[in-house]
Amino acid sequence: MSETKDKVSFKEWQKLDIRTATIKKAENHPNADKLQVLKVDIGGKEIQLVAGLKDFYKNTELKGKQIVVITNLEPANLRGIKSEGMLLAAVEHKSGKEANVVLIQPEKKVKEGLKIE
Repeated sequence: MSETKDKVSFKEWQKLDIRTATIKKAENHPNADKLQVLKVDIGGKEIQLVAGLKDFYKNTELKGKQIVVITNLEPANLRGIKSEGMLLAAVEHKSGKEANVVLIQPEKKVKEGLKIE
């Protein structure tokens, strides 16, 4: 594990709105080979995420999965598609490339929109 150079204060961490979500729909990004467009329910509200999961998950595998999402990031435009948050995943690198990506998920089924504290 590498040493963290920049420390984040607890107060700064509290600014992040991290919540449980369920993937309702997953499609290939029309303008990118490795990206997928996800519609996720974050508790009574659906948002769109663009994620680089295509090499690791099929669209059919993603639908219905519960994940953990940062919901209050500024929206980003990824190859012409708006992304309104970021899912959390563990990433293993080998030879400078992503060798494996695993979604961070609740241990058991929970309601959408639960705050991670």
